Amino acid sequence: MDYWSSSLTVDDEFEKLVLRMNPPRVTVDNESDKKATLIKVDSANKRGSLLEVVQVLTDLNLIIRRAYISSDGGWFMDVYHVTDRDGNKVFQDNIAERIQQSLGPRGCSFRSLARSVGVQSAAEHTTIELSGRDRPGLLSEVFAVLTDLNCNVVAAEVWTNNSRMASVVYITDEANGLAIDDPDRLAKIKQLLLYVLKGNRDRRSANTAVSVGSTRTDRRLHQMMYADHDYDTYHLEHSTTVCRKPLVTVENCADKGYTVVNLSCVDRPKLLFDTVCTLTDMQYVVFHAIIIAEGPEAHQEYYIRHVDGCAISSEAERQRIIDCLEAAIKRRTSKGIRLELCSEDRVGLLSDVTRIFRENGLSVSRAEVTTRGTQALNVFYVTDTSGYPVKSETIEAVRKEIGLTVLHVKDDTHSTSPPQQTGRFSLGNIFRLRSEKFLSNLGLIKSCS
Repeated sequence: MDYWSSSLTVDDEFEKLVLRMNPPRVTVDNESDKKATLIKVDSANKRGSLLEVVQVLTDLNLIIRRAYISSDGGWFMDVYHVTDRDGNKVFQDNIAERIQQSLGPRGCSFRSLARSVGVQSAAEHTTIELSGRDRPGLLSEVFAVLTDLNCNVVAAEVWTNNSRMASVVYITDEANGLAIDDPDRLAKIKQLLLYVLKGNRDRRSANTAVSVGSTRTDRRLHQMMYADHDYDTYHLEHSTTVCRKPLVTVENCADKGYTVVNLSCVDRPKLLFDTVCTLTDMQYVVFHAIIIAEGPEAHQEYYIRHVDGCAISSEAERQRIIDCLEAAIKRRTSKGIRLELCSEDRVGLLSDVTRIFRENGLSVSRAEVTTRGTQALNVFYVTDTSGYPVKSETIEAVRKEIGLTVLHVKDDTHSTSPPQQTGRFSLGNIFRLRSEKFLSNLGLIKSCS
């Protein structure tokens, strides 16, 4: 073992010792705030603590209305004002326990992966990761190949952004309903899917690898699209979907050596997870943050440094943070009409449904595929092949072909809306005043320039 590996091992063991000596403390307070539940987290600090807490709150389907975050030095202190999805206080008994488990010495450690096509086997299913150039009908081709190879899709999530696509698909063997573990068969699946992904134009994503580790699906999708450079501006010329652009600014706080990131955009579920996930995967550490999302707009301010302890050192790095955060927000933003499909699950169902979409000129911009027992519960966001809204008569034709009782059109309250310029800058100023007052009270900043 070389010196570097030995040093990492010593650091890991020391971190575990610190966590055992200082277990996380989580309190749930339903008295201090009339409208929200306060969740307070105190813990010995380790890299990734913020993301782990946000992930647990997201998994519990809690909406973070306001948050104050501080993790300077060796201690991690957060206060979250949360509600359920209906805006009510939360009275779940296991919130504190779940957060404490996630931050303890046995908490999940996240691994950064960068793969284009990967296959991972588990006892229940095999995981396939896909990324490449998006095009109309691509998803239909992917599901058709899997059906031809006698694979059943039990779950999947698909994101598209700036002409790029990333997907995590969970499959089983059609014959026995178990994971596929035959190396030759897995190699064939990867080879054929890679051929589909490359098409006639995309050579940049022609890589295959077997994925390792276990990472939650939406974080893995962020990692895959980040590795595929979906944030690069040269992709924008291929995107015709008009959406509201997030407002992201990055500046240095000279007094304390931080870089200050301000973000304002339309609020939606999992927004905080998406931004914290991106900063973490870009190798930045959040030392302080204030989150305000009590209306249609969300405002986030982060005081960050690179993992090497340095603030932003160049204009190129500053612009990269802006581009990556904008991309992270847009990846999960709903583009198009939301279609919900609920029917008896069967092999080839997704292949048939997406083929009908393709034959009627629909392009899938995002998809969530789940199976509960014998029922398939799938959500698709569709546009026309140019990225524009689909005509109502086209949607009705598709519904008649698939089944009027099976496929439904749903209003998505979090879909993209036109920009609302009125009051945006005044809201930003109010947010900045609140955040500076909070951090000044803690003695963390004096002035930023």
